[in-house]
Amino acid sequence: MISVHQLSRSFNGARVVEELSFEIPEGKLFTLLGPNGAGKTTTVRMLMGLISPTSGTAKVAGFDLGKDGKTKSALRSACGLLTEAPGFYERMSAWENLLFFGRLYGIAESALAGRVEHYLRFMELWDRRNGSVGTFSKGMKQKLAIIRAIFHEPKVIFMDEPTAGLDPEASLAIREMILRLKGEGRTIVVCTHNLGEAERLADIVGILKRRLLVFDSLRHLQTGAGASVPVEIEVVEPLGDYRAMMFELPFVSRVEQSGAIFQIEVMGGQENIPRLVRTLAERGVKIMAVRPRMQSLENIYLKCVRWGENGVQDQ
Repeated sequence: MISVHQLSRSFNGARVVEELSFEIPEGKLFTLLGPNGAGKTTTVRMLMGLISPTSGTAKVAGFDLGKDGKTKSALRSACGLLTEAPGFYERMSAWENLLFFGRLYGIAESALAGRVEHYLRFMELWDRRNGSVGTFSKGMKQKLAIIRAIFHEPKVIFMDEPTAGLDPEASLAIREMILRLKGEGRTIVVCTHNLGEAERLADIVGILKRRLLVFDSLRHLQTGAGASVPVEIEVVEPLGDYRAMMFELPFVSRVEQSGAIFQIEVMGGQENIPRLVRTLAERGVKIMAVRPRMQSLENIYLKCVRWGENGVQDQ
């Protein structure tokens, strides 16, 4: 559904986004993470056809970027965009706002009222349809903005910080709405600083800092794809100097001990866990249990961004 190859963008000669390449299958939810100024919004603007790339190519919802104006217009019609600070006519009602924007989208008058009703009910705003938007809470405005982004039935939806500034209850409601949209088979790209939110929503995670530092499934990342795999090993007492023994192994980067339980960071992926266990057994260590551990997305993110800053990891 989204295919990107060597996509770059410069402003006044400075590279803001550099050589992005990735594929997002139809119906998947992709969270794009990165610090302020990493290039997330620029990437979304390129993929929406709002700005042109300096170099590279991309295809979104079947449309190639950088084509003629007619193609760009068709691309924008096939996509929905939720901005971080959605604007509405605050003296108008929710119903009137959506009728106005629906006409801008070119939705036929015969279908417009029914579609607005459907989505107001879907987002649990039907009872407030005649209330002026200026009286809405931020969470209610965000729900209304999601309707505006999706009620022309786009194949791809881009969301920029969908829960920023919302209270926990409103944030939960928005996340549930996003998951319902994914359940309908839509392809969704969410830019966020909220790592807990990304962990709850994502099928695929990208970490961006001008270049794409990571692009992988959330599960693959958490179970140790990439730099290191966390594993817990419980041994039978009495204990020897097992910690020093483990550190002698070239693929072990960290060992923490609590009694007979060792928390170990294994470099090089999951295939080195059997090597670790076999080596310890050969050296006389009696192992009671081996328990792979899931890495938090926060830990993965901080490692990647710090490596990117230090030039250790690069695409």
